[in-house]
Amino acid sequence: MDHGSTLLPSPSRRRLIGGALALSAGAAVCTTARAAIGSGTAPDFTLRTTAGGNLRLQEQRGRVVMVNFWATWCGPCKIEMPHLVRLYEKYRASGFQLLGVNIDDDPRNAVAGAAKLGITFPVLLDAEKRVARLYDLSTMPTTLLIDRDGTLRHVHRGYRDGYEITYDQQVRELLKA
Repeated sequence: MDHGSTLLPSPSRRRLIGGALALSAGAAVCTTARAAIGSGTAPDFTLRTTAGGNLRLQEQRGRVVMVNFWATWCGPCKIEMPHLVRLYEKYRASGFQLLGVNIDDDPRNAVAGAAKLGITFPVLLDAEKRVARLYDLSTMPTTLLIDRDGTLRHVHRGYRDGYEITYDQQVRELLKA
């Protein structure tokens, strides 16, 4: 059973997505997250952060990385966020990085939402949904766990109470490896 918000793009968003896909040669050769679990390197991406710089996934090698796709309009995302903030604070000194990829159409909503939710980890802006498509995003929130070598190890679609316990266990296992 899926416990997240389903992404149903509007006709104008579908046109934008289709146009962006046609322009993005890298997206055509990358494997989706479902196909990449445990079998290869997580598809790389670079996004602008709310702090103003760019962040590239590949530059996080050597750390255990959690990528959480969220949006300000997503109810389950808002419920999950305090758990993610605690997880980040608990493990960040041990080589853990959490990246919040916001898919709101307006980056100003992401900035305001992150402040309201008390997010302390980097928030990346994916208003054009380029990275969301790269990872075959169909449910909100979606959370990925990537090991120190850059291999995608776990994908969680949706959120339900108790998932944070699973996240904690999986992060600890990957930090030990």
